[in-house]
Amino acid sequence: MHLAVIMPRWVGDAVMATPALRALRNRFGPAARITGVMRPVIADLLAGTAWLDDVILYDRHRRDPGMSFAAAAKALRSARPEVAVILPNSLSSAAVAWRGRARRRVGTAGHWRRWLLTDAVPPPRDDRGRVTIQPPPQAFMDVVAAAAAARGPLAVELVATPDELASGDAVLAGLFGGRDGPLVILNDNSSNGTARAWGGEKLAALARWLAERLPDPRVLVHCGPADREQAREVVVRAAHPAVAGLQDVPDLPLGLSKAVFARASLAVSSDSGPRHIAAAFGVPTVALVGPIDPRLGRSDPDRCVEIRRDLACSPCGKKECPLVHHDCLRLVTVEEVGEAALDLLARFPDHVRPT
Repeated sequence: MHLAVIMPRWVGDAVMATPALRALRNRFGPAARITGVMRPVIADLLAGTAWLDDVILYDRHRRDPGMSFAAAAKALRSARPEVAVILPNSLSSAAVAWRGRARRRVGTAGHWRRWLLTDAVPPPRDDRGRVTIQPPPQAFMDVVAAAAAARGPLAVELVATPDELASGDAVLAGLFGGRDGPLVILNDNSSNGTARAWGGEKLAALARWLAERLPDPRVLVHCGPADREQAREVVVRAAHPAVAGLQDVPDLPLGLSKAVFARASLAVSSDSGPRHIAAAFGVPTVALVGPIDPRLGRSDPDRCVEIRRDLACSPCGKKECPLVHHDCLRLVTVEEVGEAALDLLARFPDHVRPT
């Protein structure tokens, strides 16, 4: 049996697809060949896991002909999978499986792609027949169940490789010197617009608030390559020896993010990919949820506290605040986030991980 899995393009969604990958491997066993079709960053995210045998790199938004739609479809035709499991609910993801000539193409109906599928998974409906929203781990599990995989646990999961952990430990040691108290990671980044961001001023105030209340803490401001200046500003504003950031680390691969979250005792994050990386390592997390329907980000409901404002305009789902006021996050206070963070640390003392 050879299966191809068309993976989501966003980091958070890919993390929330890990229960589906695990269920496929458990159902078909080591004798099956499972090929993932994904962006390079998603391949980095899944490094160390054992669910995939091969990877086809596909990113139609990059100008690399080796990762184009045509190249991915050609690679799929050469691989000749019997089944393509299409996790994203997009037209292009179904089209690449169709052009790749997978005999069975299993995915959710919608976005004008029903004709590209051999097995269309209907959307869930309530008692009145209305379409309902499910958290992505459940929605992805519905798709693999339609491909004959037994449903499994919905816990998300990642692996930090030994090399990634060694790199992460070296970075933490360089940033925090002799400190060995709880590691708290703060993240306010999103690759999908500014509406999900809380703001550097508030994040800096929270960093200082926590640093002044925790015993010998290490408060790490997380960032990606495009967010270095924002992280630097937060560290400068916080002006506390227990607060440091990744902004001056020369290389910021996704493996480093996995490694530091694997060592974390607590995370505070915007509703973005790092929130789900934290969940994959069981890190208690305060999630700051703004314009997005909260049901679309529930990857670890047991260890996550969502803070959001129930406003008439929210959730709007927009990348930028259409009303400009940004109230869904502007009205969230430093004190309530800090208190939620301390409460999580008290509830999960077993997760304090000095390195």
